[in-house]
Amino acid sequence: MQNNVKSIFDSFNDYLVKEQELRTEIRDIVRDIDQAAKEAAIVLQIIHSSMADVPAACAKARTIFDTCREGYGKLATLIPAGQYYRYHDHWHYMTQRIVFLIALTIYLEKGFLVNRETAAEILGLTIDQQHGFHLDIEDYLVGILQLASELSRYAVNSVILGDYEKPLMISKFVADLNSGFRLLNLKNDSLRKRFDALKYDVKKIEEIVYDISIRGLRAEGAPVTTAPVPTAEPAAEQAKQT
Repeated sequence: MQNNVKSIFDSFNDYLVKEQELRTEIRDIVRDIDQAAKEAAIVLQIIHSSMADVPAACAKARTIFDTCREGYGKLATLIPAGQYYRYHDHWHYMTQRIVFLIALTIYLEKGFLVNRETAAEILGLTIDQQHGFHLDIEDYLVGILQLASELSRYAVNSVILGDYEKPLMISKFVADLNSGFRLLNLKNDSLRKRFDALKYDVKKIEEIVYDISIRGLRAEGAPVTTAPVPTAEPAAEQAKQT
């Protein structure tokens, strides 16, 4: 009887040791990817202090994304089939941040929103859960919401740098993001709470645009945008009721 009990718990111990070893390997890879992401974030901070260096910063960030891609490739080979979400907590915050950095880079380069497929491709991932290691849709959406917050800061610093047109473009872009997120049926979870914060980003940017307009700093012929955000609050409240 005693030997039978021992054999049972020996098998448990073997399982736990292997599980711990796997999680240690995952953490080591995630740490390396996260370090690369921090480097990309530092590189892209130049947008808040210099307009001339933005293209070079984007090019540098793209090379760093290649490093992240290699790390995700290692993770993909390490995670057992069908167990993606069992270990997802190790990398999902990091992935959200990297999606944000990719989205920021592409916005700075092209002026549009990166889609989930392109973000996944840059990281060497798929968007199909059936293929195993993939870019989770919520990780993508949270990354895009982080982009809105960064663009609100970018709008402020663009004015400081004397660029009065960029906040107008950012305002239109973030307003479109806000409209897109309102189409989603979000439950009361972390993603919904993060979306609720988007109204403050919209408000901040619209106030900047309003100040530019009343001070006569907008270039002639620039498109008219909505004036500051008394309308943002009711719209957000309406969304909460849907």
